[in-house]
Amino acid sequence: MPLLPPRDLPLLSLLALLSACTGGFSDPSRELGEPVSGPATGRVEIHRPPTMGVLDTPLEDVHGAPIGVACDTCHGPDADGEVLARAQDNPEGMHQGLEHRHGDLACDACHDPDDRRFLRRADGSRLEMPRAMELCAQCHGPQHRDYQRGSHGGMTGAWDLRRGDRVRNHCLDCHDAHAPAWSQLDPVFPPMDRGTVQQRTADSGSH
Repeated sequence: MPLLPPRDLPLLSLLALLSACTGGFSDPSRELGEPVSGPATGRVEIHRPPTMGVLDTPLEDVHGAPIGVACDTCHGPDADGEVLARAQDNPEGMHQGLEHRHGDLACDACHDPDDRRFLRRADGSRLEMPRAMELCAQCHGPQHRDYQRGSHGGMTGAWDLRRGDRVRNHCLDCHDAHAPAWSQLDPVFPPMDRGTVQQRTADSGSH
């Protein structure tokens, strides 16, 4: 039998895959269910991250995660005046647990300067903290567009709202508001030499 030219190999692979799919699943439990009819009655909820409106401090809990303090502690209507005065005398010390790497933006670019419990849009209007995604969308238009289309952000629950409810992630579920860029990650574990691993195992067993 003559060998196929390399340009025909992808086509041959596709034909083999299609022929395998027409045979159905060997496990009946994996067969597709009947289509769901009727209106989409499922609700879409956007998750509210517990870190919203919370400032990380240099202190850590037993798991090594930073201990947060609600902004209302100093900036809320029931804030202790003496605590706020001490924080204002040493703002860098109070906020030393905060990492700021968000372009050249200053605090007042996103936070209301008169009441830190609120955010501020680019036009100067006030925005409540739970609506922070509207603030993000002002500058991050492509990401917001993709989020609206379902290709950015992630979700849990039902993809088809005729089957159930859906919970969508908030921007702050994946991004730090003050340092939103993701750190560089290695996609896989680095390669390991088999002989080196065996030698390390033998050395550890000899002690």
